[in-house]
Amino acid sequence: MTSSTPDFGPFKPASIGSALDCTDKQVDGTASTIFSYIAKHDNNSDDTDLPSFVKPQCPSFYHSTAQIDRLQVNVDITGAGLINITGTITTPAQINTGFVNGTGASAAVKAFDIKHPTKENHRLRYLCTEGPEAGVYLRGKLKGTSITVPAYWGGLVDEESISVHLTPIGCHQELYIESIQYGRRIQVRNALGGPIECYYLIQAERKDVEKLIPEYKGDSIDDYPGDNSKFSINR
Repeated sequence: MTSSTPDFGPFKPASIGSALDCTDKQVDGTASTIFSYIAKHDNNSDDTDLPSFVKPQCPSFYHSTAQIDRLQVNVDITGAGLINITGTITTPAQINTGFVNGTGASAAVKAFDIKHPTKENHRLRYLCTEGPEAGVYLRGKLKGTSITVPAYWGGLVDEESISVHLTPIGCHQELYIESIQYGRRIQVRNALGGPIECYYLIQAERKDVEKLIPEYKGDSIDDYPGDNSKFSINR
């Protein structure tokens, strides 16, 4: 007759008091390619004497928010939300973004802040020039009658938006712009007929980006009638 008593095998006493390995180890395994929430360690109490299959269970949680001291990203960060930073963003690469909020990347006024170049224990902060257009400029010194801008300006700026400011050097000169040829060559003349020596500042509006709409009706940034993804804006 076959016994109905289950065979549990020989008794194996548990090892109690063995040394624990509490070293910090790398996680290994097969990489998951899905974007899922990080599971949160359960907070069920271990104090009850009830077996696990009858013990009252707390609901499971996942990390909708999380905190970490340092984060290393090996490939990229993907998302449709906002990045809110109260410190400084330091990167040797380019940041491509629609909106960046933070005192380091974007603020009510854009600035750079560096160690003072001549005074010890001082810093230097400059603010960026702002205006109702995507403006670019060139500046330099002219000794002669012709200024030639870089060839790439042909694809970068609106030729009709080019303006030139001249500052005579050394003596009185009645300088004027005779012509701007094909948006590249600027001819300068002196009405007094003498030689030309001056500083110049050339400004123009970019044509490779969406034209700015400085004023618009609305209560928030989201009401902007253009494409907000083309701008880095403080929200």
